[in-house]
Amino acid sequence: MMMGDLPPGFSFDPTDEELVLYYLKSKIAPNLHFNFNNIPDLDFSSSHPWELNERALWSKNQWYFFSQVKENIIRATEKGYWKELNMNEPIILKKNCGEKIIGTKKYFVYYITTNIPEQVQTNWIMEEFHLSNSFKKRKNEKLLEWVVCRVHESKNNAEGINCDDDDDDGEVELSALDEVFLSLDDDQEQDEISFPY
Repeated sequence: MMMGDLPPGFSFDPTDEELVLYYLKSKIAPNLHFNFNNIPDLDFSSSHPWELNERALWSKNQWYFFSQVKENIIRATEKGYWKELNMNEPIILKKNCGEKIIGTKKYFVYYITTNIPEQVQTNWIMEEFHLSNSFKKRKNEKLLEWVVCRVHESKNNAEGINCDDDDDDGEVELSALDEVFLSLDDDQEQDEISFPY
């Protein structure tokens, strides 16, 4: 699914704060002042990451979709599952009066399990955004929770650091997991952004 309602030259590239404050919050509690939401709903079990092209919103080699999840439930598909990396990152809104946690970002890596008990780690990375409890009417672990997901395929080697002696340039290739860890520091150094509530 492509972006069709944007003027020429514009692209869909929301920050973490925008995904939570505008898109996810508007999904849970519709906002009359913000009605642009082309992100589709998608069930985790219905699509493998390489099948998202016609089902999720695509922009800049990333796929976006809403889904409903339960806490501590595996995000499984027919041929694999999304494994959580247990490295939750708070989404912080910075304003003149201080900082406020508006959500949480969780990281997942997709594993193929067609040859059980063997598991094959892929290069597919998913960031799953949750709204802070302060924005929710109530929290019940038995109920489904809306989340917004951003998925991309890393170009790096999923098996780990590749130190191939045949490479003339001598560069070290990072794994998909290394790329996630390194991105955490980059997110913390972003410029201060101010959004209305």
